[in-house]
Amino acid sequence: METEVRLFSGSATKNLAEKIAMAYGKDLGKISHYRFSDGELQVSYDESIRGQSVYIIQSTMPPADNLMEVLLMIDAAKRASAKDIVVVLPYFGYARQDRKDQPRVAIGAKLVADMLATAGATRIMTMDLHADQIQGFFDFPVDHLYASSIFTPYIQSLNLPNLSIAAPDMGGSKRANAYAKHLKSEIVICYKQRTKANVVDHMTAIGEIEGKNIVLVDDLVDTGGTLCKAADMMMERGALSVRAVCTHAVLSGKAYDNITNSKLTELIVTDTIPLKQDSPKIKVISVADLFAKVIHSVQNFESISSNFIM
Repeated sequence: METEVRLFSGSATKNLAEKIAMAYGKDLGKISHYRFSDGELQVSYDESIRGQSVYIIQSTMPPADNLMEVLLMIDAAKRASAKDIVVVLPYFGYARQDRKDQPRVAIGAKLVADMLATAGATRIMTMDLHADQIQGFFDFPVDHLYASSIFTPYIQSLNLPNLSIAAPDMGGSKRANAYAKHLKSEIVICYKQRTKANVVDHMTAIGEIEGKNIVLVDDLVDTGGTLCKAADMMMERGALSVRAVCTHAVLSGKAYDNITNSKLTELIVTDTIPLKQDSPKIKVISVADLFAKVIHSVQNFESISSNFIM
């Protein structure tokens, strides 16, 4: 019996799942999401998936119910005798907790990896993990895609003279260097000091800024404090313009106000996380075609390396 592909969506990123299904050429499978009166979630597949390759599409940004929903969908698929259970996590929540960087803290990314494996996932497909080494938390295949494959064509289409790629912090230097090599541009590294999470006290930069069109690159934008402070600092130091490309639009707290009031020309993000509101400075580029293409390649045992730039 030939293995058939079935695509199913969680409730948090259904619009993206529909786009992926359309790009792949299949309709989303039928699944019911039910909540008890106390908020407890229950899921059930409304069609047979016995012996099928099941792809569960859902980002796991807060609230934690989004992760719980994925775990329940995996468990239900396993108990329904699915042949393979591939979890497509466009945004892998808790990825920032990838190491023990202070005493008595949890390694949240490892915990989530263990839960996904225990539930019954047989493969993970995700994009721009906060740290590449998170792939090592799994004992089965992880397809780690990079948004650079869709961001770089957009940056090239802007035809910006005197382009420089910038990292908003020291940790992003590897990512910025990869973009700079591909775009054959110069690189700027920002150095920031924090007293607590999401609050930047001081920032400076290493590299030439004056007379440059700067593009900041990062894996996610949360409150926007670092990006906006970097943009303001660079404009004060003579940059012609400052843009930012960030894969995951977490955008919590006062992020929308911070971006609107900043000197950023625009913020380019993907649709791995749905925007909470529209903003004239935020442009969204869809990752649906890329995920659909990789799903097709995986299902047909084809190489996916052509989809990587970084």
